[in-house]
Amino acid sequence: MAPTVTARLLASCPDQPGIIAAATGFVAGHGGNIIDLQQHTDHTDGAFFLRLEVELDGFDVGRDEIAAAFTPVAERFSMQWRLGFSDHRTRIGLLASRQAHCVHDLLHRWREGELSVEIPVLISNHPDHAASAEWFGVEFHHLPIARGDKASQEAQVRQVLRDHDVELVVLARYMQILSPEFCAEWPARIINIHHSFLPSFQGARPYDQAHRRGVKLIGATAHYATAVLDAGPIIDQDVMRVSHRDDLEDLRRKGRDLEVVVLARAVHAHVDDRTLVYGRRTVVFD
Repeated sequence: MAPTVTARLLASCPDQPGIIAAATGFVAGHGGNIIDLQQHTDHTDGAFFLRLEVELDGFDVGRDEIAAAFTPVAERFSMQWRLGFSDHRTRIGLLASRQAHCVHDLLHRWREGELSVEIPVLISNHPDHAASAEWFGVEFHHLPIARGDKASQEAQVRQVLRDHDVELVVLARYMQILSPEFCAEWPARIINIHHSFLPSFQGARPYDQAHRRGVKLIGATAHYATAVLDAGPIIDQDVMRVSHRDDLEDLRRKGRDLEVVVLARAVHAHVDDRTLVYGRRTVVFD
């Protein structure tokens, strides 16, 4: 039996009495059944966050009319909000450079049905992933940076993403800095993955730097990309203990393991409508 389609409401607003009563009352008033409700209050900033999931079976408002019907409630509480649906398959554009581990992991999860998304295109500034893209049945674009003209290359990347109606851009170890204009075109819809050594070990060869310093923890961070490099709201992180017994290749191997898991969790959270951006932070619901 096919799973029941649900609507997912994500909202943030100033904390005040009556928010949950109004949201749940709206659902009950239209014959809906709430199957999940999560909330969080940030007492420091006086902000309230809500995720509410509703079965559409029996709801007396059509899915195309729910947003308009809920708008008076949202306006009453000055909500920033969005509505998603469980049967929507987010269109993802993958960007990668030479390293393949994150690309292969996401494509595998997609092909196995673990990620309920569409991945129509993979773009790289190197030719390395052409065979993998063909094997997974994904259109591949090799867009090198010719003669140092990064602006022209980025313009081509953005056009390819537009041509494929990409909703979420995933930087699966894409080693190029995005322009502010690129980030502004997909706000809170570009996910990046990097090692968690920043800012301690910036620049090239971070694992070499970490090995020389004898670190005891390595990690990975997935975050939304912004115009400020590696400063976007964090979605997911993880760490792993290492020791003097680990050589440089051990650190790299363990780092790759962390990166694929953290990136996959971040993508899952976004496409499942579980992330709310609040300033430089995120609220990520379970």
